Amino acid sequence: MPTLVLCLLCTLATVVQPAPAAPMSGSEPAQQQELTVLFHGALQLSQALNGMYRDTEAQLTKAGHSLSLYGQALGLLGQDVSQGQDAAQELHASLLEMQMEEDGLKLQAEATAQALGEVAQGQRVLQEKMKQLEVQLRGAWLGHARQEFESLKAHADKQSHILWVLKGHMQRQRQEMLAQQQRLRQIQERLHTAALPA
Repeated sequence: MPTLVLCLLCTLATVVQPAPAAPMSGSEPAQQQELTVLFHGALQLSQALNGMYRDTEAQLTKAGHSLSLYGQALGLLGQDVSQGQDAAQELHASLLEMQMEEDGLKLQAEATAQALGEVAQGQRVLQEKMKQLEVQLRGAWLGHARQEFESLKAHADKQSHILWVLKGHMQRQRQEMLAQQQRLRQIQERLHTAALPA
């Protein structure tokens, strides 16, 4: 800005040069007045330009500070978005893992139910045989028939015990499936909440 003022003053000095040597007349005081007015105007112009320069510089500094603050805010927002995306990815991974576990539990439950059905069918067959033997033994409670009856009875007791164990296993699997479904619902709710706009 001082360079601009110097250039302006130099230009004024070259424009307003004293006339070549001539006899002094009454116009010399008028030229000095014009020169004074011009210098005074140039001084006011340089002061106004200097004020404008300072105001502009202050505004630019303020704008730079505001841009820096906006940049920091955007950086923080970017970190929040990145962290939210990471959390959502972790929740998705947990959800997939739990769904795979639930599928495994369902397959186990189906296999157990099938085994229980087969055992129940075998037990029904045994009970029928026992009834038939019991009818036969009513007439003669001796020899080979009694041994066969005792053997079948022991086998039926063993089958009943296996059935009882399998039922307990089935109940445990059912409880695990219910707990797994509850966890899945909680994760889905968290995913839904994370997906909602803030």
